[in-house]
Formats: sequence, C-alpha cells, structure tokens
Amino acid sequence: QVQLVQSGGGLVQPGGSLRLSCAATGSLFAINLNGWYRQVPGKQRELVAGFTRGGGTNYSESVKGRFTISRDNAKLTMYLQMNDLKPEDTAVYYCHADRGPWYDYWGQGTQVTGSS
Repeated sequence: QVQLVQSGGGLVQPGGSLRLSCAATGSLFAINLNGWYRQVPGKQRELVAGFTRGGGTNYSESVKGRFTISRDNAKLTMYLQMNDLKPEDTAVYYCHADRGPWYDYWGQGTQVTGSS
C-alpha cells in the first residue's frame, strides 16, 4: 500500500509564494513521483508540472516561469514551489505517482487560494 501525504498550501495574496510537499510512504518499491495536478470545481484535473521519463521537467503554459517542480529521490518527496501566485491559480492541488504502467497514486489534495 502506498500513501502520498501532501503538506503546504493555504491562502496567499496575489504575488505571494507557497511551497507544496508530497511524501510517499508505505510500500515504495519502483515508485515514481512524477507530477502535480490541479482541479477547480466543474473542470477536469489538469497537469501543472511534471517530470518526463528522461528526467526533464515540463510545465503548463499558465505557470511556466513561476512554478518549479523538484524532488528528493532519497526521501521520496516531491515539491512544487509556486511564486507570483495569481487568483487564477486557485485550485485543489494533487500530487501523483505511479508504479510502472500498473498503479496510479494520488495525494489527498491541498487547497491553494490566491486572493486578497
């Protein structure tokens, strides 16, 4: 059994910064922490930032230059540094991991609100 435990998030004024963390616990063999997604009510979950199979990173156009994804493989923890937050970044953020093509895992979700 694998659990992804998220922390961070909250309310921040436009232009502010937040950092999300996602720690994997449990049976961790071949676990790959691979991205952050977000979802707003009535819309599909969308990829915000992720790691490619080659170890590179990719970002949605709306966050490029403001958000940075990183991970510590030794600690099996992934991060999302969010700078210059905008009201349109308001969403529930989820981290994602997989184990090969067989299993997908999601964090519990964290609310991020960019509002004055």
